[in-house]
Amino acid sequence: MGDLFMLEVIVVICYATFNASAWSVNNFLITGPKAYLTYTTSVALGAQSGIEECKFQFAWERWNCPENALQLSTHNRLRSATRETSFIHAISSAGVMYTITKNCSMGDFENCGCDESKNGKTGGHGWIWGGCSDNVEFGERISKLFVDSLEKGKDARALMNLHNNRAGRLAMRATMRRTCKCHGISGSCSIQTCWLQLADFREMGDYLKVKYEQALKIEMDKRRLRAGNSAEGHWAPTEAFLPSAESELIFLEESPDYCTRNSSLGIYGTEGRECLQNSHNTSRREQHNCGHLCTECGLQVEERRTEAISSCNCKFQWCCTVKCDQCRQVLNKYYCMRSPHSAWSLGKGRT
Repeated sequence: MGDLFMLEVIVVICYATFNASAWSVNNFLITGPKAYLTYTTSVALGAQSGIEECKFQFAWERWNCPENALQLSTHNRLRSATRETSFIHAISSAGVMYTITKNCSMGDFENCGCDESKNGKTGGHGWIWGGCSDNVEFGERISKLFVDSLEKGKDARALMNLHNNRAGRLAMRATMRRTCKCHGISGSCSIQTCWLQLADFREMGDYLKVKYEQALKIEMDKRRLRAGNSAEGHWAPTEAFLPSAESELIFLEESPDYCTRNSSLGIYGTEGRECLQNSHNTSRREQHNCGHLCTECGLQVEERRTEAISSCNCKFQWCCTVKCDQCRQVLNKYYCMRSPHSAWSLGKGRT
C-alpha cells in the first residue's frame, strides 16, 4: 500500500512539473522497479530533456517529433519501426543516462559519486588520470534498468527498440571529452591531470541526428522470431542484428509520407506549419526549408507580417536601475498553406 501511494505521489508531482509531456514521462516512473524510486525524479528530468532535444532537432522537418510519437513501448501503441522511432528510443535513453550521470557526479545520490577508478594511472605522454570523471557506468546501468524495462513486446520491433536504446547510451560515451588541468613550476604544465566529462546534451543530440540520417535498414530473418526468440528470451538484440552496427541506429520499415495528414497513423502533415525562408546563419537544408515543407508537399508558401515589441536602447541609471525603450519590429513569417486555386497534391519523401 505504501509503495502504491509513493508511486501516485511521484506521478502527481511529475504531472505538475511537465504538464502536457507528463503522460510520456510517467511511463518511466510507473514501470521502474520500486527499489529504485530514489532515481525517479532524475529519470523524469532525463526523459524530458530527451523529448525537448528531439523537438529541437526536428523542428524544421516534416516529421517534427509530435508528442503522440513519444511512447517508448511497442506494447503501448508505438508499433512503427521507422528511423524516426529509432531516434526517439536513442535520445530518450541517452537523456536518462545523461541526467543520472550528472546527478551522480554532483553527489545527489548517497551510493554514487565521481568515477575515480583510473585516478593516479598514466593516461598518455605527460598526463595522468585524476579529478572527477563523470560516472557513466552508473548512469548507463540505471538508464538501462528503467528504459529497457518499458519494452514489453516480443517481436522484431521490440528487439529494434532495445538495440536503439543501447545505441543512445553508446552515443553518450562516444561524445565524452577529456578535460585537463596543468601542473608544474610557474605554470610550465610539465604534467597534466585529466578526467572525462559528458559533452553538452545539444552536442549529443547533433551526434544522434547524424546517426538518424545514416540509420541502417535491417531485413529480419522471420525464422529467428518464432516462439522462444523474443525481447525477453535468451538472445540479445545485438545477436539479432549486425555486431558491427551496435552503435548505429537501425529501423525495419520505411517512413510514411509525412507531408499529408493521416489520423490513423498520427501524422499531422505540414499544412499550417511555419517554415524558414532566406534565413541567415542556418544550415543549407534550413535555407531551403520552405521548399522542403511546403512546395515539395504540394503546398504554397504564404507570407505573413507580424509586429513584435521588445526592449531596446537600455541604459543603466545610478543607482541602480535599468531603463529601456519599447521598440516595435515588423517580422516576416512564412507558412505552408493549401492553394485555393489548385487541387491538393501530395509530395513524397521521408522527413
